[in-house]
Amino acid sequence: MPDHGALNATLGAVFIGYARVSTNTQDLTAQRDALAAAGVDPDAIYVDHGFTGSQRERPGLGKALAACRSGDTLVVTKLDRLAGSLPDARDVADELTRKGVALNLGGSVYDPHDPGGKLLFNVLGMVAEFEADLIRAGTREGMAVAKAKGRLRGKQPKLSKAQEAHLVSLHQGGVHTTTEIAELFGIARSTVYRAIQRATPAPPR
Repeated sequence: MPDHGALNATLGAVFIGYARVSTNTQDLTAQRDALAAAGVDPDAIYVDHGFTGSQRERPGLGKALAACRSGDTLVVTKLDRLAGSLPDARDVADELTRKGVALNLGGSVYDPHDPGGKLLFNVLGMVAEFEADLIRAGTREGMAVAKAKGRLRGKQPKLSKAQEAHLVSLHQGGVHTTTEIAELFGIARSTVYRAIQRATPAPPR
């Protein structure tokens, strides 16, 4: 297996890492470990806590892009960590192209100067946007059905075990913020926090 760090140093280029989670309670360890395994120096990893992929103005992303120089490579574990829509992905690609910076997505390198690489990057951007839209649409539809059933039964909306598991999986997926999840389920944010807390294993004593 090639030594990414040694190869990078030989070429005189730098690997710049970027990681993101949508809430302040989510952990970045897995993304940091993956970036380090790809050859990124821990001091060259920029992060954003509490920002969704649809938020273009992110301080960590801004610093990561500002740190990139011609010949460098921006390393991200997945495209949805970098951009949540095709326009956002194109904006990032345009900036990387202007700077002469390549993009490493989970081990696959895309050179925005290369027509094939640019096409693949645009396709990935469309896929990321499509997946995010499907998740949002499916969640809203499911919550609408659940609310309708609750009204028919004459009961106050209450999360079932399956709904609570769905809520926790959405939170862990990093696509939605706590506020968005609360709105999707029609519950208070405090209810979301309690569900997440119940699903979090207690620390060993």
